[in-house]
Amino acid sequence: MAYAYWKAGKTKEHAVFNLFFRKNPFHGEFTIFAGLEECLKFVQNFRYSTTDIAYLQSVLPDSVEPEFFDFLRQLTAEDVVVHALDEGEVAFPRVPLLVVEGPLIVCQLLETTLLTLVNFASLMATNAARYRMAAGLEIRLLEFGLRRSQGPDGGLSASKYAYMGGFDGTSNVLAGKLFNIPVNGTHAHAYVTSFSELDELQNKCLVPNGGGEPVDILALALAWREKLALLFMVLPEEASTGELAAFLSFAMAYPNGFLALIDTYEVYRSGLLNFCAVALALHELNYRALGVRIDSGDLAYLSRTARDMFEKISREYDIPWFATLTIVASNDINEETIISLNEQEHSINCFGIGTHLVTCQRQPALGCVYKLVEINGKPRMKLSQEVEKVTIPGRSACYRLFGKDDSALIDLMTRYDEPAPDATGVQKTLCRHPFQEKMRTYVSPSKVVNLHRTYWKDNKVQLPLPTLFEVRQRVQQSLRCLRKDIKRNLNPTPYKVGVSVELYKFLHDLWLEHAPIGELV
Repeated sequence: MAYAYWKAGKTKEHAVFNLFFRKNPFHGEFTIFAGLEECLKFVQNFRYSTTDIAYLQSVLPDSVEPEFFDFLRQLTAEDVVVHALDEGEVAFPRVPLLVVEGPLIVCQLLETTLLTLVNFASLMATNAARYRMAAGLEIRLLEFGLRRSQGPDGGLSASKYAYMGGFDGTSNVLAGKLFNIPVNGTHAHAYVTSFSELDELQNKCLVPNGGGEPVDILALALAWREKLALLFMVLPEEASTGELAAFLSFAMAYPNGFLALIDTYEVYRSGLLNFCAVALALHELNYRALGVRIDSGDLAYLSRTARDMFEKISREYDIPWFATLTIVASNDINEETIISLNEQEHSINCFGIGTHLVTCQRQPALGCVYKLVEINGKPRMKLSQEVEKVTIPGRSACYRLFGKDDSALIDLMTRYDEPAPDATGVQKTLCRHPFQEKMRTYVSPSKVVNLHRTYWKDNKVQLPLPTLFEVRQRVQQSLRCLRKDIKRNLNPTPYKVGVSVELYKFLHDLWLEHAPIGELV
């Protein structure tokens, strides 16, 4: 396309493109905009290297003039301007996430990369935000998806945007290093099954927290297991000896961070009993275990069982903190699983979520598009027999109108040179559906926010970019502005996106002007 533009003498054309999506993902009614920082990095570094040019010369037809490659060597994004929503803001169909203006050829060459940087990032952040809403604010959410992600790059992006969307940490250590995301994890089943006998313990002694002589923690754990078997109403011999050895070994490596996977053999009669025995042995040495992870079975029932035993032990031995030990649940958890577990009144403190989160299994792509809306100051419009694919022509301004309770009422698109909607309450604003004539409403907003800010101009980033943590906070703040019925999981209320009266008339006049007229014969 760039060569064809160049060949047609369109190098001086000034274009405006809108990057937007047509439908919210996951059967929901909101989307989180993400990927802006990566887009700005791309625009800042956009250029063709010597090896890029050599490769293009090798794959393009021999008929391509050498002068075109000279033209490519000089291309940068210095004349491009990028307007965008703030990263982490809630977004809705048709409202541009990015408005890219500048030389037609350059803007066109930016298209695919901008789409790939926004599509997955926004989908992933939205998915994570939905998990956060399902779990509630008190439950910790950990991203465990690297091994199931679409390659290492997809894994890094998933970790970054899961944190942005509301997760608390990741098992991806490289993501922790690159993005300053808290790193969390536990041991795997392999660690437990690598032990079979207590004799495999190379070291059986642990120095008490605060100093002193090493103490035989194995003897302490065995003594505690005998006592706890009565409380559990099981025989101590029913618990796996290899599992106990594995737990002791792990506890000696992380005495203040002991969190054990307890479903390798049998949760109640083995894993939970062995964990409690080791945790109480650590307690005698002034250490505090963290908790357990359950990776299979009836998670609601098993979590309640574990919590009941923790509380019994807390009362029996007067150890208050034992009742509040962490219970982590994993095992292919998705949004519906969390909602179901909530209904079953689980006792889980933390979810470790992998496959369904990072692969966005409910919807693998957001479907952002990048459409030309203006060329040399003249509007452009894509027509289609499918009304939802008709684009809104011309450079537009986009506003979010808020009610008296600070909840968002509607996003309104206007022609770029129109005045902003009135927020004084003196004048009502008529908002129209862009394509359905009867759908219209008056709005008297108490606050009006211009959704777009200029982030790239004059060959540099124009605004200070927030940290990942700050964007994460913006996501939650932005979601709080939406009514609960818009955010609910089942049959959410659609959020309204409208156009001004002037834009509505302009849109339909242009539509009639360019739409072909049929003929009956």
